[in-house]
Amino acid sequence: MALFRRRPKLPADRRPALDRDERVLAWSAVADSEAVVVVTNRGLWLPAQPARLGWHEIHKAVWSGTELAVTPAHVVAERDGYRVVADRPVQSYRLREPGEVPHHVRARVTSSVAYSLHHPFAGGGVRVVGRRVSGVDGLSWTVRYDPATDHDSDEAREVAAALVAQARGTADPSL
Repeated sequence: MALFRRRPKLPADRRPALDRDERVLAWSAVADSEAVVVVTNRGLWLPAQPARLGWHEIHKAVWSGTELAVTPAHVVAERDGYRVVADRPVQSYRLREPGEVPHHVRARVTSSVAYSLHHPFAGGGVRVVGRRVSGVDGLSWTVRYDPATDHDSDEAREVAAALVAQARGTADPSL
C-alpha cells in the first residue's frame, strides 16, 4: 500500500557534512546525475557547492513541477547595521523524485522573511528585508537595490540607512 511506503533514507555517501544540530528534512536526486539536493532545518545543500545556503541567503526559489531554480544572494557591501546584497546566478536542478523538497524549500525561505518592503526614491529604489537566521537572535537586515540604482551614491546610502532604521523600529518596537 502506497500510503505506508517510506522514502528511502539519504545514502551516507551523499550526505553533506551537517552541523551537530542540523537534520535532514528532505532530499532528491538530481536527474541524470548522482548528485543530490538536500533540505535541512538550517538551509539547502546544492550539488557541487562546498557549503550550505542558509535560508536567509536565498533570494528566490521557484518550483516548475520538475525543476528547482534557486537564486542565492551575496553580500556586496557591509554597512552600519545592515548588508547590501545582490543576486548570484540562478542555479537550476531537475529533480528525479522531488517528494517534499519543493514544499520545504518554499516554507523555509518564506518563513525566514520577517519584514520586506520596497521603497522607490528619486534615482531608483530599494527593498529593505529583515530575515531570521538560524541560530541568531533577532533579525538580520539587508537591502537590495533596484538594478538601475547606484548603491554607492550618498543619496542611496542615506535613504537605505534611514529606511533600515525605520524598519527596525517597526519590526521591533522596543528599539
